[in-house]
Amino acid sequence: MKLGKRMLFGITSLAVLFSTSGMALAAEEAAAKGSSVDGTTLSVLFIAAAFAIAIGIIAPAHGQGKAVVAACEGMARNPGIAGKLMTTMILGLAMMESLAIYALVVALILLLANPFI
Repeated sequence: MKLGKRMLFGITSLAVLFSTSGMALAAEEAAAKGSSVDGTTLSVLFIAAAFAIAIGIIAPAHGQGKAVVAACEGMARNPGIAGKLMTTMILGLAMMESLAIYALVVALILLLANPFI
């Protein structure tokens, strides 16, 4: 599946917007605490957190879409197995969603429990 130019531009714009707004707030807080962390380190951390969230959400969402399509096709071909197929699909979707939650946890650790500050 190819991303359109507009969608790619929108995703990139949002990532830049979120990463720069966080940098401004973090630099203010670091200056208030008297921290010696420079802006480059904070910039890298915020960009890493933005990419962790972006990749950690896009990949499982794509996998979930493919899983649901395959399950629907399987149920359409063999309606007798719909119950077992639905149970397996829900379990697989829960596993994929946990990947997105792990990405969120990594990003929150980078943002909130920052070892460099």
